[in-house]
Amino acid sequence: MPIRWTVDQSREMLLAEAEGAITLQEVVEYLDAVVTAGTGPYRKLFDGSKAQSAMTDEEMMVLGARLRTYHGQGKTGALAIVVAADETHGLARLFGVLAAADRRTKIFNTLKAARDWIDAQPR
Repeated sequence: MPIRWTVDQSREMLLAEAEGAITLQEVVEYLDAVVTAGTGPYRKLFDGSKAQSAMTDEEMMVLGARLRTYHGQGKTGALAIVVAADETHGLARLFGVLAAADRRTKIFNTLKAARDWIDAQPR
């Protein structure tokens, strides 16, 4: 699966890394697993610097709607997204803007900058 993730319970942090061409089904499976794990309120660092979206515009809209339903289920932690290219930037904008909830979201070009920012966010 091109999206791998781990949870650091002691830091209330979810770290995810995407690699390769990411499909709608893969993102939905990742989101479902994250929700099932009960990490909604945790801070999240999503590294998409090695990924490309394989989703159509219609699939991006479906994903946006799904993200909004997740956000309606309770508190959502801050989200740092790492992107490397303009192609991935659209996916990051979808995560950060279209599905925005009452959460801090920021897009970065380096993993270090994203880590520094997410570490400074309240739990």
